[in-house]
Amino acid sequence: MPDRAPQPVDRQLPTEEARDLISLVRDIAQQEIVPKAAEEEDAGRFPRELFTLLSRSGLLGLPYDSEYGGGDQPYEVYLQVLEELAAARLTVGLGVSVHSLASYALAAYGTKEQQVEHLPAMLGGGLLGAYCLSEPHSGSDAAALRTKAVRDGDAWVITGTKAWITHGGIADFYTVMARTGEEGPRGITAFLVPGDAPGLSAAPPEKKMGMKGSPTAQVHFDGVRVLDDRRIGEEGQGLTIALTALESGRLGIAACAIGVAQAALDEALSYATERRQFGKPIADFQGLRFMLADMATQIEAGRALYLAAARLRDAGRPFARQAAMAKLHCTDTAMRVTTDAVQILGGYGYTADFPAERYMREAKVLQIVEGTNQIQRMVIARHLVGPEGR
Repeated sequence: MPDRAPQPVDRQLPTEEARDLISLVRDIAQQEIVPKAAEEEDAGRFPRELFTLLSRSGLLGLPYDSEYGGGDQPYEVYLQVLEELAAARLTVGLGVSVHSLASYALAAYGTKEQQVEHLPAMLGGGLLGAYCLSEPHSGSDAAALRTKAVRDGDAWVITGTKAWITHGGIADFYTVMARTGEEGPRGITAFLVPGDAPGLSAAPPEKKMGMKGSPTAQVHFDGVRVLDDRRIGEEGQGLTIALTALESGRLGIAACAIGVAQAALDEALSYATERRQFGKPIADFQGLRFMLADMATQIEAGRALYLAAARLRDAGRPFARQAAMAKLHCTDTAMRVTTDAVQILGGYGYTADFPAERYMREAKVLQIVEGTNQIQRMVIARHLVGPEGR
């Protein structure tokens, strides 16, 4: 195994506090995440104790208000934390991103009373969240979801099945979109459902090609009863809440993708400078040098794209188009870079003795989750030329 240590990414950070935060994340990554990543992924083991540590360290609520236990960090900083975590292990980086996504609805649309009651535990109390929008028959077409919530006095009774839920079966709370009214986008409402609610259960985790340590499962709601004070926002506002959350979530996926790509480039550089063929390091051959140059350029471009979108968000300006662009470009970059890393390592890249093959398997899912890249192209095109069929 090559032992040339990768150089940390030279980050442009807005404050000294942000620099200290990145230093803390790097220490946790090197001491707590990297040494166990390959073994735990191979075993399909979710590092719940690590998420408890991240919560205690203030890393699960970074972009949220400190009044409720958050970190008051701009998205520009939060996303770079995600990138560092994903470079160490995607299960961790993506897990933090999904937790943030699951917390968004209450933080952005909840009442003051709801936020005071629930957010401190969600952001810094050791809880882990999941986001429930997709269903077996409604993925990209989110407005076609079938899970229903029926009013019963001062409560709602939720019945249905959600699919492809990260942290399904292990989450402490689920942000759930359910149909409370008419068919289509206007009949959907958001709810905050406790993970131990009677009638809530999860199927066995999906058997995936990558991210085996991160459980992805169907979640079943069999007459789950939640009080109306766990309804988030107005009745019928759920799809707006869900899609608004996904705009920010896509930036999280983009940052995670660049983290995986950076890890793959570091591995390829380490191997190429130490592996010798024909009497010299293979990094001296022009074909490989050009591959490495292209990989580095794509990563830098992706990082700049997601940070530009984050800065728009931090400034309170529209960023949906840029978020879709960042998600599209960064995840496609991760797929290209990880594939090239396997190629540079040759036969060794195809073995589990080196992490390059794991990076390649993990990169694929990032082109699918939180809106496939085909959906991202549709979103971008709508911003450019308007909706289809005008």
